[in-house]
Amino acid sequence: MTLASAAVVLTVSTGACSRPATQTAADSAGGPLRIAVGIDASYAPFFVADQEGMFADAGLDVELVQFGRGGEAVDALATGQVHLAGSSDTTTIAQLRQNPSLRAMYSYEVSGDYLKVVLRNGVDSAADIRKMGIVPGLSQISTDRYLQANGVPAGSVEMVSATPTDMPALLDRGDIDGYVLWEPWPSTALAQGRGYVAAVTGDFDWFYHHWAITTEPWLDKNEGTARAVARVLVEATARVESDPRTAAAATRKAVNVADDQTVTAVDEIDFGVENLTDKSIESAQSIVDFYEKIGVLSEQPDLASAILLDWYQEEKK
Repeated sequence: MTLASAAVVLTVSTGACSRPATQTAADSAGGPLRIAVGIDASYAPFFVADQEGMFADAGLDVELVQFGRGGEAVDALATGQVHLAGSSDTTTIAQLRQNPSLRAMYSYEVSGDYLKVVLRNGVDSAADIRKMGIVPGLSQISTDRYLQANGVPAGSVEMVSATPTDMPALLDRGDIDGYVLWEPWPSTALAQGRGYVAAVTGDFDWFYHHWAITTEPWLDKNEGTARAVARVLVEATARVESDPRTAAAATRKAVNVADDQTVTAVDEIDFGVENLTDKSIESAQSIVDFYEKIGVLSEQPDLASAILLDWYQEEKK
């Protein structure tokens, strides 16, 4: 069973006007800097930077374009609809086959607690699972790691592809036995009284990273702008960590996530701009190996080119 993915959900602009998400970056030359983000609390630094005027203070006219799932945001980057994007490392690597010009500049968050394994009531352990809901990318590989850690052969479980928003309903109807997703979808299942959190990904030594990504052609011409965005995110991630309530208010205004969910997310996620390192490439290679195993990648992508090591250096006082 495959459900159609959500299209562009909403556009929020810090500038005076907004443009349709189908407009290409080339068409918007001289217009706002378009940054693709998601619709959950893990993007709180972008929402805070937008609403607190941090982008404007840095001389940036930024328009945040929200997408229902990470793959759509990366697609929009590849087709020139946006200039920059926040995306998980897993989703970015999956897109390298279609767009080898993608470039990861730095990480701005990491967590082993934010993604949770939700199982339907009555499914008492991983051994009882017969169907798992997956979203291609981060959810899919996290599900694989969970089953593997619990000694369940992946081939013994049917994978049901759907969007994040569909998962609670599928669980409620009994169409799936569980899923591995980020908030608010675990909390939604709990609120319905149909499921419970069986684990977080850190329990089986699996941590996701969010990268700030762009394309090589754009970066070659706009490196100064890209570094200015990084400096804003340094400030914004620190603000989120020190003031979760402000992060919650910004996230609620942007994507209507309940304040308590964002406050919990800030506790579960380590926000902060960090350079990508050799360890980032090692982790990326393990993701490549997974994608080759399931047939998503048929050849080794050029990780050394896609992952920009030590690209961002914080200015020394």
